Amino acid sequence: MNSTDINPSSRLWKLAFTHKTLMIFSCLFSILSVITSFIPFIAIYFIVCEIIMSISHQTELNSELIINNGWLAFIASALAIFFNFLALCLSHIVAFKTLYNLKYNFIRYLSCLPLGFHTNHSSGELRKIVDDDIEKIEQFIAHQLPDMIGSFASPVVILVILAVFDWRLGLATLVPIILAYIVLISGYRRKDIKTNQQELQKKLIEMSHASVEYIRGIAVIKAFNQTFFSFKRFNESIKAYQLYCLKFIYCFKYHMACFILLLNSIYLFIVPIVILLISDTDDYANFILSAIFYLIFSLGLPAPFFKLIYVTQGFQKAVKSVQNMDEVLNTPSLCEPQEGLQVKSYDIQFDNVCFSYRDDPTSNSTDSNKVLNHISFTAKQGEITALVGLSGSGKSTISLLIPRFFDPDEGHITIGHVDLKQMNSDYLLSLVSFVFQDVFLFKQSVINNIRIGKPDATIDEVIAVAKAAQCHEFIEKLANGYDSIIGSDGIHLSGGEMQRLAIARALLKNSPILILDEATAFADPENESKIQLAMKALMKNKTVIMIAHRLSTIKDADKIIVLDKGNIAESGTHEQLFSNKGTYYKMWQYYQQTLDWQMHDSNMSETNYEAQISYQQEAENV
Repeated sequence: MNSTDINPSSRLWKLAFTHKTLMIFSCLFSILSVITSFIPFIAIYFIVCEIIMSISHQTELNSELIINNGWLAFIASALAIFFNFLALCLSHIVAFKTLYNLKYNFIRYLSCLPLGFHTNHSSGELRKIVDDDIEKIEQFIAHQLPDMIGSFASPVVILVILAVFDWRLGLATLVPIILAYIVLISGYRRKDIKTNQQELQKKLIEMSHASVEYIRGIAVIKAFNQTFFSFKRFNESIKAYQLYCLKFIYCFKYHMACFILLLNSIYLFIVPIVILLISDTDDYANFILSAIFYLIFSLGLPAPFFKLIYVTQGFQKAVKSVQNMDEVLNTPSLCEPQEGLQVKSYDIQFDNVCFSYRDDPTSNSTDSNKVLNHISFTAKQGEITALVGLSGSGKSTISLLIPRFFDPDEGHITIGHVDLKQMNSDYLLSLVSFVFQDVFLFKQSVINNIRIGKPDATIDEVIAVAKAAQCHEFIEKLANGYDSIIGSDGIHLSGGEMQRLAIARALLKNSPILILDEATAFADPENESKIQLAMKALMKNKTVIMIAHRLSTIKDADKIIVLDKGNIAESGTHEQLFSNKGTYYKMWQYYQQTLDWQMHDSNMSETNYEAQISYQQEAENV
């Protein structure tokens, strides 16, 4: 997948000719289309010649020659359309095959990248590559590549035709074309145009990112009664894009205007040469016929050259799209072993693990601002290991390292005494079930959302885990029960209901390792107790990592690990930690005080107020 050694232009040509035979025939038909498109001009020239010669010599008109040339012009025009049609048919076949492969491989490669990549790249950026950049590559192969080949063939055909009839008039015809391209190239070589063009592409990407963020945050904007212009980033990104659009246009306007003017005024260069040469000609009739031919022919010359500019711009955009795509495809994925090892037990061991978030999770660079500092502990099979601590202490980071969403900077993580790096990713993920605080449900039926944990599960198995997760009752009340489509026809679930579906999904997977990140955060007290009872039975013989802010939910855990600023402050059972009167004891005291917090009239308990402020100050220090 890595294409670091190939520049974007070469990579684009390589992609375009993935199916060589089809693409070569497409290019050949495009060239034939161009050649045959000039034949009508020659046929018309011979018709005009016959008419003028007949009038000047007062002879009978050769109707057969006129009819034959008329048919030649008609057939050539039809063949030009037919050859162009064949060229586009073949190029579209190649383009659609390439589009499928590019999108499939890109999405598949995204799934192989570590989670750190996705945290550092917005969904708007990746969506633009899939929906815009790869589509531009398809458009280039399907439409612009055949046109480009034909457009480059046009000047060759034109030069041949111009040289055949009268080289002097042909030279006069070439002068404005050469001047037009000198003006155009001088414009492209200007530094300010290049700078503005690069900035224009950057601002387009920024505007795309901001638009996605704006749409996703529309609920918050409406909730706070903000207008479109109050969403500062989106508003500024549009203004910045508009500014660089105008800068680019203003920098290039005179060059493009002169280019268009020169190409559309070729006949103005031919007429003076005709006037100068007509007095010295011996064959007046033939010279006039040649002059008429060049004047007629000049009217058709701008089109292929304008087309050449169009396809060249399309090529540049496609090259940029390939560059954007390859920046992602060249991101190294996590190293996979050739033959992954499997485990016989499910103890999880962290051995002197250090970790810091950075742009490239696979690089060996160090970061002084570590999220985890020399973490060592063992979560045993059949036990619940709870992680507690203030926000930012590293609890969720530990849970993300277990399924190898990231690799640690230092140290080792093992399951059953086998290093995570020695296992295949698919096998490792099959060992772990997740219930995160932020639940994502697909716009599919309820039963299919639960079956993500086990695609071949029977309806009885789904109902069993739904009952265990305390969600069977509300599912039955939906319009179509388990076949109800989430997010459509007015079917919207509360946060607690979504979380219980996520628990059912994890229970159905029934993996030996279970990671719970605030799994009961949205549950009401009644359902929380039911879920806790159901989960206790299903946790049997499993290695459970439980992250919780509500300390009451982990009171009965076999081991509690207290984290503080990426370090293990202390560990043990609830009773042991409580008796030590350390960090956990203080957290428990603050937790109990917040539960007892009340407001009496307009005043609050001074003790509870001080406890609340103290707890908040502890959090702010992390």
